[in-house]
Amino acid sequence: MSKISRIAGAVLGASVLTVSLAACGGDSLEKGKSDSGSTADTDAGSGSGSGKKGSLVIGAAAFTESKVLAQLYAQILGDAGYSTSVTTVNNRELYEPSLEKGEIDVVPEYAATITEFLNAKVNGAKKAEANPLASSDAAATVAELKKLAEPRGLKVLEVGQAVDQNAFAVTKEFAEKNNLKTLSDLGKSKIKVKIAAGDECEVRPFCAPGLKKTYGIDVAGIDPKGVGTPQSKQAVKDGVDQVVLSSTTDGTLDSFGLVVLEDDKKLQNADNLLPVVNAKDAGTPEVAEVLNKLTAALTTSDLAALNLKVDAERAKPEDVAKEYLESKGLLTK
Repeated sequence: MSKISRIAGAVLGASVLTVSLAACGGDSLEKGKSDSGSTADTDAGSGSGSGKKGSLVIGAAAFTESKVLAQLYAQILGDAGYSTSVTTVNNRELYEPSLEKGEIDVVPEYAATITEFLNAKVNGAKKAEANPLASSDAAATVAELKKLAEPRGLKVLEVGQAVDQNAFAVTKEFAEKNNLKTLSDLGKSKIKVKIAAGDECEVRPFCAPGLKKTYGIDVAGIDPKGVGTPQSKQAVKDGVDQVVLSSTTDGTLDSFGLVVLEDDKKLQNADNLLPVVNAKDAGTPEVAEVLNKLTAALTTSDLAALNLKVDAERAKPEDVAKEYLESKGLLTK
């Protein structure tokens, strides 16, 4: 889900952040930041394996996508012979220090967001905001991430093609009527649009200001109905607004008759998925090999479908994860 407040939040360092803007009604690794509780819930049975290769704790943030990813990690590692459990922690400010300490061994992360989070932690929030290290280039972003992570005892595994970042969607009818496939097309059309989003969109560089500067889109205003919420999508469906800010892994867009306009000039940072592990406890070639197989298989559309099953169909994250791993032939047992 780069997310507007993922990146903006990351440069605030250790402060408690505002609720993030992301897929499925605002979910992201920053979800629940306004909840200051520090307790972690552990599902000891999830993904549990034989334990012949040791025990691993998988960290998850308190939103659907992170929980699904944690289950995918836990189950594929459990299948490989590790005893695994999933611990859900409210936000990155809480779980990242635990990852450094080895209290958590593995976490699903987003390249640009974790890069800017560590940038702020290492260099200070003001300097990080003035000198961001993440970009729309996944490889370059991961290279910067490794420089920040490795001295802190963290190992960054391979980055995948699945990406959860801001996405701007319109109705299929609106796109067809105005011949729109990309955000550049929308800018060239000179159509005035109102965006259904969080009120932060008005000032965030990855939202309205970026759309104006990068694409020349005529943003007439922001309708503060939230990021990717049902209310925001309905407002666009009903024609009250023309564009909704959601996420590339939002599986519900089609049910509202919405389509994403391609970010063809790469306004958004590369929030591609990748595992980050505690180097001492989980930095082995075996762990990397197992997780890299999953990372290589997972696509953005896969994530959207998995999120949809949990959020719309009320399936359990562990069941959705198991079904997916089996469908991809990633489980041996």
